[in-house]
Amino acid sequence: MKKKVVLAFSGGLDTSYCVKYLSEDCGYEVYTAIVNTGGFDSSELSEIEKSAYALGVKEHKTIEATEQYYQDCIRFLIYGNVLKNNTYPLSVSAERVFQAIEIVKYARSVSADAVAHGSTGAGNDQVRFDLVFQVMGPELEIITPIRDLKLSREAEVNYLKEKGVSKEWSKAKYSINKGLWGTSVGGVETLTSDGVLPESAYPTQLETEGEKSITLQFENGELVGIDGEKMSPVKAIQQLEKIAGPFAVGRDVHVGDTIIGIKGRVGFEAAAPLIIIKAHHLLEKHVLTKWQQHWKEQLANWYGMMLHEAAFLDPVMRNIEKFLEDTQSQVTGEANIKLQPYRFTVTGINSPNDLMSAKFGSYGEMNLGWSGEDVKGFTKILSNQIKIYHQVKDSNND
Repeated sequence: MKKKVVLAFSGGLDTSYCVKYLSEDCGYEVYTAIVNTGGFDSSELSEIEKSAYALGVKEHKTIEATEQYYQDCIRFLIYGNVLKNNTYPLSVSAERVFQAIEIVKYARSVSADAVAHGSTGAGNDQVRFDLVFQVMGPELEIITPIRDLKLSREAEVNYLKEKGVSKEWSKAKYSINKGLWGTSVGGVETLTSDGVLPESAYPTQLETEGEKSITLQFENGELVGIDGEKMSPVKAIQQLEKIAGPFAVGRDVHVGDTIIGIKGRVGFEAAAPLIIIKAHHLLEKHVLTKWQQHWKEQLANWYGMMLHEAAFLDPVMRNIEKFLEDTQSQVTGEANIKLQPYRFTVTGINSPNDLMSAKFGSYGEMNLGWSGEDVKGFTKILSNQIKIYHQVKDSNND
C-alpha cells in the first residue's frame, strides 16, 4: 500500500509542485486540504478544489474554520487590544496556526503517515506549520519539498510543464493573504526600509467619499451589533469591513522581528480589526480600573508575541486567555465611529458601566467623594517614602 500524505494546499505554484512531486516522484497517495479562516469565498474554494483534482490528488477537503478561529483566537486579540509593535493586528500569523491545527486533525482522520506544506526556508510560516505539526502529530513525518530542495520559481514551473501541467504561473506583483482579521500585502517596496506601497497595491480601493458615522455595540468585550442591528461577532466583523473598507482606512506597513531572527516589513489593510480594537480600547478606558488596564496591557502584549511566534499551543496561553476573558465582564456599551477617506475617529462611548459618571465628580472641576483636608493628609502620606529617600541621600552627600 502507498503511504498517505496530507498537504496543506492553496492551489498556487508551490503547493501544485508539491502534489506532483509527492505523488509521482515520492510515491505517496496525496490528500489535499484547504482551511478557510475567512479569506476565501465559495467560488474561490471551488476553483482550488478543481485544481487539486486536476493535479491527481486522491481526495481534497475544504475545512471551514472561520468561527473556530474567532472563538479560539480573535476574540482574545480583541480583549487584549493586541497590535504587534503597536501597529499590526496579527492578520496572517494567527491564521497559520489554526490552519496547521486543522491539517493535523484531517491527517489523523484519513490515517495519514505524513503531513506536508509548501513553505520556503525564508519566512515565519515554515516554523508555524512545523511547530504545530510536531506538537499535535508527533507520529507524522513532516515533508517540505520547496524548502528542502531549495527550488527556484523557474525550476518549479519547468517541472510542472514536464509533468503536463499547463497553467499560467505568472507571479503577481504583490503577494496578498486575506483572512477574517485583515489582509497582508507584500511587494518589492516592503523589501527595503524606505519603500512605500502604492495605492494600487491595496486590494480595497477608495470608493467612498464624504463622511459616515456608525455605532458599534459591545457585550462583555465582543462586537455584537452595528447601528442597533444585532449579529454574531463574525458577521459583525465582516459587515464592518464592508462598510469601512471602501473608505480605505486601516492601512499601514508593519516592521517586526521574524521568528527566525531577522527584521521584516509587510503592508496590510485591516479596516474592521483596527476600528474594533480602537473602539474596544476606548470603551475599556471608561469601564476598567487603572490596574486592570495596566496588567491587561502587559499580558496582552506577551500573548500577541507568543501567538506571532507560533507558541499558541503553550499552556500559558490558556492561562492568559482566562485572565483576559475575566476582565471583560464590564466591557459593555456603544462606541461611536466617524469614517472619512483614509482615516477614522472613535468619537466617544456610552456604557452603563462608565466610571466617568458625573455622580462621583467631574475631573478638574469638582468632587463629591472627598474634602480638601482629605487630600492634604493623603498627599502627606503618599510623599513620605520619597521624602525620606531624598533626606537620606542629601545627608550622605553633605
